[in-house]
Amino acid sequence: MKTWVSRVRAQLWRLTAGSQLRRNVLETYANRLLVVALAFATAVVISRVLGPAGRGLYAVAMTVGAVGVQFGNFGLHASNTYYVAKDRTLLPVLVGNMLAAVLAACFITALAGMGFALWPALAPVHHWLLVLALASIPVGLAYLLSQGLLLGVNEVRAYNTIEFAGRLLTLALMCVAALIHVASVELYLGIYLGSLLLSFLWALRRLRRVSPERPALSLPVFQQSIGIGIKAYLIAFFGFLVLRIDLLMVKFMLGATETGYYSISQVLSENTMMFPVVVGLLLFPKLSALRAKEEKLRLATKAVLATAGLMLPVVVVATWAASPIVSIAFGRNFLPAVPPFVWLMPGIYFLAIETVMVQLLNSEGFPPIIVGAWIAAAFVNIGLNFWAIPHYGIAGASITSSICYFLMFLIVSAVVWKHHYAPQSAPTGAPHLRPASSGDAPSTIPLVEAATGRCVKE
Repeated sequence: MKTWVSRVRAQLWRLTAGSQLRRNVLETYANRLLVVALAFATAVVISRVLGPAGRGLYAVAMTVGAVGVQFGNFGLHASNTYYVAKDRTLLPVLVGNMLAAVLAACFITALAGMGFALWPALAPVHHWLLVLALASIPVGLAYLLSQGLLLGVNEVRAYNTIEFAGRLLTLALMCVAALIHVASVELYLGIYLGSLLLSFLWALRRLRRVSPERPALSLPVFQQSIGIGIKAYLIAFFGFLVLRIDLLMVKFMLGATETGYYSISQVLSENTMMFPVVVGLLLFPKLSALRAKEEKLRLATKAVLATAGLMLPVVVVATWAASPIVSIAFGRNFLPAVPPFVWLMPGIYFLAIETVMVQLLNSEGFPPIIVGAWIAAAFVNIGLNFWAIPHYGIAGASITSSICYFLMFLIVSAVVWKHHYAPQSAPTGAPHLRPASSGDAPSTIPLVEAATGRCVKE
Protein backbone atom coordinates (compact mmCIF):
# COMPACT_ATOMS: atom_id res chain seq x y z
CA MET A 1 0.00 0.00 0.00
CA LYS A 2 2.79 2.36 0.91
CA THR A 3 4.57 1.60 -2.37
CA TRP A 4 1.37 2.20 -4.34
CA VAL A 5 0.81 5.58 -2.66
CA SER A 6 4.39 6.58 -3.40
CA ARG A 7 4.00 5.55 -7.03
CA VAL A 8 0.77 7.54 -7.44
CA ARG A 9 2.33 10.56 -5.79
CA ALA A 10 5.32 10.36 -8.12
CA GLN A 11 3.04 10.11 -11.18
CA LEU A 12 1.00 13.10 -10.04
CA TRP A 13 4.18 15.11 -9.57
CA ARG A 14 5.38 14.22 -13.06
CA LEU A 15 2.03 15.29 -14.52
CA THR A 16 1.92 18.61 -12.68
CA ALA A 17 5.62 19.43 -12.74
CA GLY A 18 7.15 17.46 -15.59
CA SER A 19 10.42 18.86 -16.90
CA GLN A 20 12.52 21.46 -15.15
CA LEU A 21 11.27 24.08 -17.59
CA ARG A 22 7.66 23.23 -16.77
CA ARG A 23 8.36 23.34 -13.05
CA ASN A 24 10.04 26.70 -13.41
CA VAL A 25 7.13 28.01 -15.49
CA LEU A 26 4.59 26.81 -12.93
CA GLU A 27 6.56 28.26 -10.02
CA THR A 28 7.18 31.55 -11.79
CA TYR A 29 3.57 31.76 -12.96
CA ALA A 30 2.32 31.19 -9.41
CA ASN A 31 4.70 33.88 -8.21
CA ARG A 32 3.47 36.22 -10.97
CA LEU A 33 -0.10 35.66 -9.81
CA LEU A 34 0.93 36.91 -6.39
CA VAL A 35 2.95 39.75 -7.92
CA VAL A 36 0.01 40.77 -10.11
CA ALA A 37 -2.28 40.72 -7.08
CA LEU A 38 0.18 42.99 -5.26
CA ALA A 39 0.55 45.26 -8.30
CA PHE A 40 -3.21 45.42 -8.70
CA ALA A 41 -3.66 46.31 -5.04
CA THR A 42 -0.91 48.93 -5.41
CA ALA A 43 -2.68 50.44 -8.42
CA VAL A 44 -5.92 50.54 -6.44
CA VAL A 45 -4.26 52.34 -3.51
CA ILE A 46 -2.60 54.88 -5.80
CA SER A 47 -5.78 55.49 -7.82
CA ARG A 48 -8.03 55.96 -4.79
CA VAL A 49 -5.58 58.21 -2.93
CA LEU A 50 -4.35 60.32 -5.85
CA GLY A 51 -7.45 60.32 -8.08
CA PRO A 52 -7.47 60.21 -11.91
CA ALA A 53 -5.17 63.23 -12.38
CA GLY A 54 -2.64 62.11 -9.77
CA ARG A 55 -2.77 58.59 -11.12
CA GLY A 56 -2.05 59.98 -14.59
CA LEU A 57 1.02 61.91 -13.38
CA TYR A 58 2.30 58.83 -11.55
CA ALA A 59 1.84 56.70 -14.69
CA VAL A 60 3.69 59.25 -16.83
CA ALA A 61 6.61 59.41 -14.36
CA MET A 62 6.79 55.61 -14.28
CA THR A 63 6.74 55.53 -18.07
CA VAL A 64 9.62 58.01 -18.24
CA GLY A 65 11.69 55.71 -16.04
CA ALA A 66 10.68 52.59 -17.93
CA VAL A 67 11.46 54.14 -21.33
CA GLY A 68 14.84 55.25 -19.98
CA VAL A 69 15.63 51.70 -18.86
CA GLN A 70 14.68 50.34 -22.26
CA PHE A 71 16.74 53.02 -23.97
CA GLY A 72 19.83 52.46 -21.80
CA ASN A 73 20.13 48.67 -21.49
CA PHE A 74 21.63 48.10 -24.99
CA GLY A 75 20.27 44.56 -24.92
CA LEU A 76 22.67 43.50 -22.18
CA HIS A 77 19.84 41.87 -20.23
CA ALA A 78 19.28 39.46 -23.15
CA SER A 79 22.91 38.88 -24.13
CA ASN A 80 23.96 38.35 -20.49
CA THR A 81 21.23 35.76 -20.03
CA TYR A 82 22.24 34.07 -23.29
CA TYR A 83 25.95 33.84 -22.56
CA VAL A 84 25.93 33.08 -18.84
CA ALA A 85 23.46 30.24 -19.53
CA LYS A 86 26.21 28.65 -21.65
CA ASP A 87 29.07 29.19 -19.18
CA ARG A 88 28.79 30.40 -15.59
CA THR A 89 32.50 31.21 -15.47
CA LEU A 90 31.61 34.44 -17.29
CA LEU A 91 29.48 35.65 -14.39
CA PRO A 92 32.11 37.83 -12.59
CA VAL A 93 32.93 39.65 -15.82
CA LEU A 94 29.28 40.10 -16.75
CA VAL A 95 28.55 41.49 -13.27
CA GLY A 96 31.45 43.93 -13.59
CA ASN A 97 30.27 45.09 -16.99
CA MET A 98 26.75 45.47 -15.57
CA LEU A 99 27.96 47.78 -12.80
CA ALA A 100 29.91 49.85 -15.32
CA ALA A 101 26.79 50.19 -17.48
CA VAL A 102 24.80 51.38 -14.46
CA LEU A 103 27.40 54.04 -13.65
CA ALA A 104 27.31 55.23 -17.25
CA ALA A 105 23.49 55.41 -17.04
CA CYS A 106 23.79 57.62 -13.93
CA PHE A 107 25.97 60.08 -15.83
CA ILE A 108 23.72 60.17 -18.90
CA THR A 109 20.60 60.59 -16.76
CA ALA A 110 22.21 63.53 -14.99
CA LEU A 111 22.85 65.14 -18.37
CA ALA A 112 19.20 64.57 -19.32
CA GLY A 113 18.13 66.27 -16.12
CA MET A 114 20.25 69.29 -16.99
CA GLY A 115 18.64 69.39 -20.41
CA PHE A 116 15.14 69.41 -18.92
CA ALA A 117 16.23 72.17 -16.52
CA LEU A 118 17.29 74.29 -19.49
CA TRP A 119 14.19 73.48 -21.55
CA PRO A 120 11.42 72.73 -19.00
CA ALA A 121 8.72 72.76 -21.67
CA LEU A 122 10.09 69.43 -22.95
CA ALA A 123 9.74 67.71 -19.57
CA PRO A 124 6.72 65.35 -19.28
CA VAL A 125 6.61 65.99 -15.50
CA HIS A 126 8.28 68.66 -13.37
CA HIS A 127 10.16 69.45 -10.17
CA TRP A 128 10.81 66.58 -7.72
CA LEU A 129 8.60 64.23 -9.69
CA LEU A 130 10.96 64.63 -12.66
CA VAL A 131 14.00 64.05 -10.43
CA LEU A 132 12.54 60.81 -9.09
CA ALA A 133 11.49 59.67 -12.56
CA LEU A 134 15.02 60.20 -13.87
CA ALA A 135 16.58 58.52 -10.81
CA SER A 136 14.50 55.43 -11.48
CA ILE A 137 16.35 54.92 -14.78
CA PRO A 138 19.76 53.73 -13.47
CA VAL A 139 18.11 51.89 -10.57
CA GLY A 140 15.68 50.15 -12.91
CA LEU A 141 18.54 49.29 -15.27
CA ALA A 142 20.54 47.73 -12.45
CA TYR A 143 17.54 45.66 -11.38
CA LEU A 144 16.80 44.52 -14.95
CA LEU A 145 20.38 43.39 -15.65
CA SER A 146 20.79 41.62 -12.31
CA GLN A 147 17.53 39.72 -12.77
CA GLY A 148 18.63 38.66 -16.26
CA LEU A 149 21.81 37.19 -14.81
CA LEU A 150 19.81 35.30 -12.17
CA LEU A 151 17.74 33.69 -14.91
CA GLY A 152 20.87 32.86 -16.89
CA VAL A 153 22.40 30.92 -13.98
CA ASN A 154 19.04 29.20 -13.36
CA GLU A 155 18.39 30.95 -10.04
CA VAL A 156 14.68 31.01 -10.84
CA ARG A 157 13.56 30.76 -7.23
CA ALA A 158 15.75 33.67 -6.17
CA TYR A 159 14.42 35.66 -9.12
CA ASN A 160 10.84 35.00 -8.01
CA THR A 161 11.51 35.67 -4.33
CA ILE A 162 13.17 39.02 -4.98
CA GLU A 163 10.41 40.15 -7.33
CA PHE A 164 7.67 39.20 -4.86
CA ALA A 165 9.40 40.76 -1.86
CA GLY A 166 9.98 44.03 -3.71
CA ARG A 167 6.33 44.31 -4.70
CA LEU A 168 5.16 43.44 -1.18
CA LEU A 169 7.40 46.10 0.37
CA THR A 170 6.12 48.70 -2.11
CA LEU A 171 2.48 47.93 -1.31
CA ALA A 172 3.06 47.88 2.45
CA LEU A 173 4.75 51.29 2.48
CA MET A 174 2.10 52.80 0.19
CA CYS A 175 -0.65 51.51 2.45
CA VAL A 176 1.05 53.19 5.42
CA ALA A 177 1.19 56.45 3.44
CA ALA A 178 -2.50 56.10 2.57
CA LEU A 179 -3.48 55.43 6.18
CA ILE A 180 -1.81 58.65 7.33
CA HIS A 181 -3.59 60.49 4.49
CA VAL A 182 -0.52 61.55 2.50
CA ALA A 183 -1.58 62.21 -1.11
CA SER A 184 1.74 63.09 -2.74
CA VAL A 185 2.68 61.65 -6.13
CA GLU A 186 6.35 62.22 -5.30
CA LEU A 187 6.10 60.16 -2.10
CA TYR A 188 4.53 57.18 -3.85
CA LEU A 189 7.11 57.24 -6.62
CA GLY A 190 9.87 57.51 -4.01
CA ILE A 191 8.54 54.41 -2.25
CA TYR A 192 8.65 52.49 -5.53
CA LEU A 193 12.20 53.69 -6.21
CA GLY A 194 13.46 52.68 -2.76
CA SER A 195 11.97 49.19 -3.06
CA LEU A 196 13.55 48.76 -6.49
CA LEU A 197 16.98 49.71 -5.14
CA LEU A 198 16.73 47.21 -2.29
CA SER A 199 15.69 44.48 -4.75
CA PHE A 200 18.76 45.15 -6.88
CA LEU A 201 21.09 44.91 -3.88
CA TRP A 202 19.48 41.62 -2.90
CA ALA A 203 19.93 40.23 -6.43
CA LEU A 204 23.57 41.34 -6.47
CA ARG A 205 24.18 39.57 -3.16
CA ARG A 206 22.62 36.40 -4.56
CA LEU A 207 24.85 36.53 -7.63
CA ARG A 208 27.90 36.80 -5.35
CA ARG A 209 26.80 33.54 -3.73
CA VAL A 210 26.72 31.82 -7.12
CA SER A 211 30.21 33.09 -7.96
CA PRO A 212 32.16 34.62 -5.04
CA GLU A 213 34.84 36.00 -7.36
CA ARG A 214 35.17 39.78 -7.47
CA PRO A 215 33.45 41.54 -10.41
CA ALA A 216 35.85 42.37 -13.22
CA LEU A 217 35.63 44.61 -16.25
CA SER A 218 36.34 43.21 -19.70
CA LEU A 219 36.10 45.19 -22.91
CA PRO A 220 36.49 42.08 -25.14
CA VAL A 221 33.57 40.36 -23.42
CA PHE A 222 31.50 43.52 -23.69
CA GLN A 223 32.30 43.84 -27.40
CA GLN A 224 31.16 40.30 -28.07
CA SER A 225 28.02 40.45 -25.97
CA ILE A 226 27.00 43.83 -27.39
CA GLY A 227 26.90 42.29 -30.88
CA ILE A 228 23.86 40.17 -30.06
CA GLY A 229 22.71 42.58 -27.39
CA ILE A 230 22.25 45.53 -29.72
CA LYS A 231 19.69 43.60 -31.76
CA ALA A 232 17.87 42.55 -28.61
CA TYR A 233 18.08 46.16 -27.49
CA LEU A 234 16.45 47.50 -30.65
CA ILE A 235 13.68 44.91 -30.44
CA ALA A 236 13.03 45.63 -26.76
CA PHE A 237 13.18 49.39 -27.11
CA PHE A 238 10.94 49.77 -30.15
CA GLY A 239 8.67 47.01 -28.87
CA PHE A 240 8.36 48.92 -25.62
CA LEU A 241 7.55 52.09 -27.55
CA VAL A 242 4.72 50.24 -29.30
CA LEU A 243 3.40 49.19 -25.88
CA ARG A 244 3.82 52.51 -24.05
CA ILE A 245 4.24 55.48 -26.38
CA ASP A 246 0.48 55.82 -26.72
CA LEU A 247 0.25 56.65 -22.98
CA LEU A 248 2.57 59.62 -23.42
CA MET A 249 0.69 60.71 -26.56
CA VAL A 250 -2.62 60.55 -24.66
CA LYS A 251 -1.07 62.73 -21.92
CA PHE A 252 0.02 65.44 -24.37
CA MET A 253 -3.17 65.33 -26.49
CA LEU A 254 -5.92 64.71 -23.93
CA GLY A 255 -4.49 65.60 -20.51
CA ALA A 256 -3.81 63.89 -17.19
CA THR A 257 -7.35 62.67 -16.49
CA GLU A 258 -7.71 60.72 -19.75
CA THR A 259 -4.19 59.41 -19.17
CA GLY A 260 -5.31 58.08 -15.80
CA TYR A 261 -8.16 56.19 -17.45
CA TYR A 262 -5.92 54.81 -20.16
CA SER A 263 -3.25 53.74 -17.66
CA ILE A 264 -5.84 51.53 -15.94
CA SER A 265 -6.63 49.79 -19.24
CA GLN A 266 -2.90 49.19 -19.72
CA VAL A 267 -2.52 47.76 -16.21
CA LEU A 268 -5.36 45.32 -16.84
CA SER A 269 -4.04 44.31 -20.27
CA GLU A 270 -0.55 43.71 -18.86
CA ASN A 271 -2.09 41.41 -16.26
CA THR A 272 -3.68 39.29 -18.99
CA MET A 273 -0.22 38.96 -20.61
CA MET A 274 1.31 37.43 -17.49
CA PHE A 275 1.38 33.78 -18.62
CA PRO A 276 3.00 34.29 -22.06
CA VAL A 277 5.54 36.69 -20.54
CA VAL A 278 6.55 34.04 -17.99
CA VAL A 279 6.79 31.34 -20.67
CA GLY A 280 8.88 33.56 -22.93
CA LEU A 281 11.10 34.65 -20.05
CA LEU A 282 12.05 31.08 -19.16
CA LEU A 283 11.91 29.65 -22.67
CA PHE A 284 14.61 31.99 -24.02
CA PRO A 285 17.56 30.71 -21.90
CA LYS A 286 16.34 27.13 -22.34
CA LEU A 287 16.28 27.38 -26.13
CA SER A 288 19.58 29.28 -26.13
CA ALA A 289 21.30 26.35 -24.42
CA LEU A 290 19.97 23.79 -26.94
CA ARG A 291 21.89 23.08 -30.14
CA ALA A 292 19.68 20.54 -31.93
CA LYS A 293 17.27 22.30 -34.29
CA GLU A 294 14.62 19.58 -33.99
CA GLU A 295 14.64 19.70 -30.20
CA LYS A 296 14.37 23.50 -30.23
CA LEU A 297 11.48 23.43 -32.67
CA ARG A 298 9.62 20.74 -30.72
CA LEU A 299 9.91 22.61 -27.42
CA ALA A 300 8.95 25.96 -28.96
CA THR A 301 5.95 24.45 -30.76
CA LYS A 302 4.59 22.97 -27.53
CA ALA A 303 4.98 26.30 -25.78
CA VAL A 304 3.22 28.23 -28.57
CA LEU A 305 0.29 25.80 -28.76
CA ALA A 306 -0.14 25.83 -24.98
CA THR A 307 -0.09 29.62 -24.93
CA ALA A 308 -2.62 29.94 -27.77
CA GLY A 309 -4.99 27.50 -26.08
CA LEU A 310 -4.74 28.95 -22.58
CA MET A 311 -4.87 32.62 -23.58
CA LEU A 312 -8.14 32.42 -25.54
CA PRO A 313 -10.40 31.88 -22.48
CA VAL A 314 -8.32 34.40 -20.51
CA VAL A 315 -8.96 37.11 -23.08
CA VAL A 316 -12.68 36.28 -23.34
CA VAL A 317 -13.22 36.28 -19.57
CA ALA A 318 -11.17 39.47 -19.13
CA THR A 319 -13.28 41.27 -21.73
CA TRP A 320 -16.52 40.19 -20.06
CA ALA A 321 -15.35 40.95 -16.50
CA ALA A 322 -13.60 44.28 -17.17
CA SER A 323 -16.50 46.54 -16.21
CA PRO A 324 -17.32 45.00 -12.80
CA ILE A 325 -13.61 44.67 -11.93
CA VAL A 326 -12.90 48.33 -12.68
CA SER A 327 -16.05 49.46 -10.88
CA ILE A 328 -15.34 47.44 -7.74
CA ALA A 329 -11.58 47.91 -7.55
CA PHE A 330 -11.05 51.47 -8.78
CA GLY A 331 -14.49 53.00 -8.42
CA ARG A 332 -17.18 53.96 -10.92
CA ASN A 333 -15.36 57.15 -11.84
CA PHE A 334 -12.76 54.94 -13.60
CA LEU A 335 -15.31 53.17 -15.84
CA PRO A 336 -14.11 55.15 -18.91
CA ALA A 337 -11.08 52.81 -18.77
CA VAL A 338 -13.23 49.82 -19.84
CA PRO A 339 -13.75 50.56 -23.61
CA PRO A 340 -10.02 50.99 -24.37
CA PHE A 341 -9.29 47.79 -22.47
CA VAL A 342 -11.85 45.86 -24.51
CA TRP A 343 -10.35 47.19 -27.75
CA LEU A 344 -6.90 46.06 -26.59
CA MET A 345 -7.93 42.43 -26.04
CA PRO A 346 -7.83 41.17 -29.68
CA GLY A 347 -4.33 42.53 -30.08
CA ILE A 348 -3.25 41.18 -26.69
CA TYR A 349 -4.19 37.65 -27.74
CA PHE A 350 -1.96 37.75 -30.83
CA LEU A 351 0.79 39.55 -28.93
CA ALA A 352 0.76 36.74 -26.35
CA ILE A 353 1.36 34.12 -29.03
CA GLU A 354 4.06 36.27 -30.67
CA THR A 355 5.83 36.75 -27.32
CA VAL A 356 6.37 32.99 -26.99
CA MET A 357 6.90 32.23 -30.69
CA VAL A 358 9.64 34.83 -31.14
CA GLN A 359 11.84 33.20 -28.47
CA LEU A 360 12.75 30.55 -31.04
CA LEU A 361 14.19 33.28 -33.26
CA ASN A 362 15.74 35.17 -30.35
CA SER A 363 17.66 32.07 -29.26
CA GLU A 364 19.29 31.96 -32.71
CA GLY A 365 20.65 35.48 -32.75
CA PHE A 366 17.70 37.88 -33.13
CA PRO A 367 17.15 37.99 -36.93
CA PRO A 368 17.45 41.54 -38.32
CA ILE A 369 14.00 41.29 -39.91
CA ILE A 370 12.44 41.17 -36.42
CA VAL A 371 14.41 44.27 -35.45
CA GLY A 372 13.15 46.06 -38.55
CA ALA A 373 9.59 44.89 -37.94
CA TRP A 374 9.47 46.39 -34.43
CA ILE A 375 10.97 49.65 -35.65
CA ALA A 376 8.36 49.84 -38.41
CA ALA A 377 5.58 48.94 -35.94
CA ALA A 378 6.67 51.76 -33.60
CA PHE A 379 6.49 54.35 -36.38
CA VAL A 380 3.15 52.97 -37.63
CA ASN A 381 1.79 53.12 -34.08
CA ILE A 382 2.91 56.72 -33.59
CA GLY A 383 1.58 57.79 -36.99
CA LEU A 384 -1.83 56.18 -36.49
CA ASN A 385 -2.11 57.61 -32.98
CA PHE A 386 -1.73 61.15 -34.31
CA TRP A 387 -4.96 60.52 -36.21
CA ALA A 388 -6.82 58.07 -33.94
CA ILE A 389 -6.43 59.79 -30.54
CA PRO A 390 -7.89 63.18 -31.60
CA HIS A 391 -10.78 61.45 -33.42
CA TYR A 392 -11.60 58.52 -31.09
CA GLY A 393 -9.85 59.36 -27.81
CA ILE A 394 -8.28 56.64 -25.70
CA ALA A 395 -10.29 53.95 -27.52
CA GLY A 396 -8.50 55.02 -30.71
CA ALA A 397 -5.13 54.49 -29.02
CA SER A 398 -6.20 50.96 -28.08
CA ILE A 399 -7.38 50.11 -31.59
CA THR A 400 -4.07 51.33 -33.02
CA SER A 401 -2.15 49.15 -30.55
CA SER A 402 -4.20 46.06 -31.42
CA ILE A 403 -3.50 46.57 -35.12
CA CYS A 404 0.24 46.80 -34.49
CA TYR A 405 0.25 43.70 -32.25
CA PHE A 406 -1.52 41.69 -34.94
CA LEU A 407 0.94 42.85 -37.61
CA MET A 408 3.87 41.71 -35.44
CA PHE A 409 2.23 38.32 -34.99
CA LEU A 410 1.93 37.92 -38.76
CA ILE A 411 5.56 38.92 -39.36
CA VAL A 412 6.99 36.62 -36.69
CA SER A 413 4.84 33.73 -37.93
CA ALA A 414 6.14 34.24 -41.46
CA VAL A 415 9.78 34.36 -40.32
CA VAL A 416 9.42 31.22 -38.18
CA TRP A 417 7.83 29.41 -41.14
CA LYS A 418 10.64 30.47 -43.46
CA HIS A 419 13.44 29.58 -41.03
CA HIS A 420 12.10 26.29 -39.66
CA TYR A 421 9.47 24.82 -41.96
CA ALA A 422 10.41 25.83 -45.52
CA PRO A 423 12.82 23.21 -46.98
CA GLN A 424 15.44 25.76 -48.05
CA SER A 425 15.59 27.56 -44.70
CA ALA A 426 18.56 27.58 -42.34
CA PRO A 427 18.61 29.46 -39.02
CA THR A 428 21.36 31.89 -38.27
CA GLY A 429 23.20 31.16 -35.01
CA ALA A 430 24.55 33.73 -32.59
CA PRO A 431 28.28 33.80 -31.76
CA HIS A 432 29.48 32.21 -28.53
CA LEU A 433 31.80 33.83 -26.04
CA ARG A 434 34.70 31.42 -26.43
CA PRO A 435 38.26 31.29 -27.76
CA ALA A 436 38.57 30.85 -31.50
CA SER A 437 39.62 27.46 -32.85
CA SER A 438 40.46 26.15 -36.27
CA GLY A 439 36.84 25.29 -36.92
CA ASP A 440 35.43 28.67 -35.90
CA ALA A 441 33.84 31.05 -38.33
CA PRO A 442 36.04 34.05 -39.12
CA SER A 443 33.52 36.41 -37.51
CA THR A 444 33.97 34.86 -34.04
CA ILE A 445 36.05 37.19 -31.86
CA PRO A 446 38.55 35.43 -29.57
CA LEU A 447 37.97 35.90 -25.87
CA VAL A 448 41.00 37.19 -23.98
CA GLU A 449 41.82 34.75 -21.18
CA ALA A 450 42.93 37.60 -18.97
CA ALA A 451 39.36 38.89 -18.94
CA THR A 452 38.03 35.86 -17.07
CA GLY A 453 41.13 34.13 -15.81
CA ARG A 454 40.24 30.95 -17.71
CA CYS A 455 39.18 29.63 -21.06
CA VAL A 456 35.47 29.61 -21.79
CA LYS A 457 34.21 26.15 -22.66
CA GLU A 458 31.34 25.29 -24.98
